[in-house]
Amino acid sequence: MASENTLLRLLQSRSIVDCDIMDVEVPKALGPFVDCTSNQAIAYNELQKPVHESKIDEAISLSRKLAQKYPDVPAQELAVEIVMVSLQLEMSRHVTGFVHVQTNPYYSYDTDKTVKNARRIVELFRYLDSSFDHKRVCIKIPSTWEGLQACRILEANKTTTLATTLFTVEQASLAGEVGCHYIAPYVNELKVHFEAGFIDHNKAQKLCLQAQRLYEANSMKTQVLPASLTSTAEIMELAGVHHITISPGLLQELATTHASANTTVSLFDEDAAKVEVPTFVNYADDQAKYRIAFTRSNGGDGEGERKLVQAINIFCDMQDKIEAMIK
Repeated sequence: MASENTLLRLLQSRSIVDCDIMDVEVPKALGPFVDCTSNQAIAYNELQKPVHESKIDEAISLSRKLAQKYPDVPAQELAVEIVMVSLQLEMSRHVTGFVHVQTNPYYSYDTDKTVKNARRIVELFRYLDSSFDHKRVCIKIPSTWEGLQACRILEANKTTTLATTLFTVEQASLAGEVGCHYIAPYVNELKVHFEAGFIDHNKAQKLCLQAQRLYEANSMKTQVLPASLTSTAEIMELAGVHHITISPGLLQELATTHASANTTVSLFDEDAAKVEVPTFVNYADDQAKYRIAFTRSNGGDGEGERKLVQAINIFCDMQDKIEAMIK
C-alpha cells in the first residue's frame, strides 16, 4: 500500500484512481484502487507469465465444453474470452469497483456482433463464478459509430459500457448521448506503447477537460476516464478528472514520489469561465452527420480517425497473439 503524502495519494484526493493491469500483485502492493481496466494487449502480456499456464489450459477445455452453447464462436476466440474473464475475476477481489473486459476488436465495425460479444462476456462471468455480482462488469468497446451504437443497446439493457480508443469531441458527444457509463480518451495514441521512442505530439489532455465540462453542462451521466498515459506529469495535469487509469510503472512512480515534488498545474484548476465547453450535438440517430463530423474533427486534420484505426489494428494484432498462444 502506498504511503501517505505521495503523488498517488494527492491524485486520489482529487480523482478516482484505477489500475490498468491484470496482475493482482499491483493492487495488493499499491492499492486500494476502484476499477481494473484491461484490453487484449494487457491480457497477452499477463498470460505470458508461467503462473497462468493452468488458466489457459482450463480456458481451452471450457471452450470445448461450451461449444454447443456458442456454436457460432470459434473455440480459440471463446477461450480468449474465458481466460480474460478468469483474470478479471481474480482482480475483482482486489478492487472495489468495476472490472473491465474489452470486446473482440475484430467486431469494431459490427454493432450486432459487438452486442452479442458483450452479452457473452457477462454470461461467462456468471458461468465461471455464480456468486460474482455481474453488475460489476464493464464492457469496453472501441468508439466507432458501430461500437457506440452497441453501447446504446447495452446500456438500455443495463449492461455497463466504456467507450474506449476515444480521440475527439464528436466521439465524446455521441458516447454521452447513447449513455455510456465511461469514456476513455487516449491521452497518447496507442502506438506510443509499441514503438520505442515514438512521441505523440497531439496529446488529448484538453479533450478530457472538454468532455467532462460537456457532460456536466448537459447533465449527462457519462464519466471521463483517461487512459494511455506516459508520464506522471501527464497524470497530474489531469488531477480532478472523474476517473483515471494508470499502468503499474507509473503507479509505482506516483507511490514513491513525495507530494511536495509536484510542480504540475492541473487543467481542472483553470477558471471554469475560461474553459471552452463544446456544443452538444445530437448524432445518435444520424449516422451520416456523425461520420462527416468525426472525419472533419479538429479542423479536418483527420487525426482522430487515424488514431482510432491505428488503435483497432493494434488491438486486432494482440487478439491474434492471444489466440495463437491458446492454440
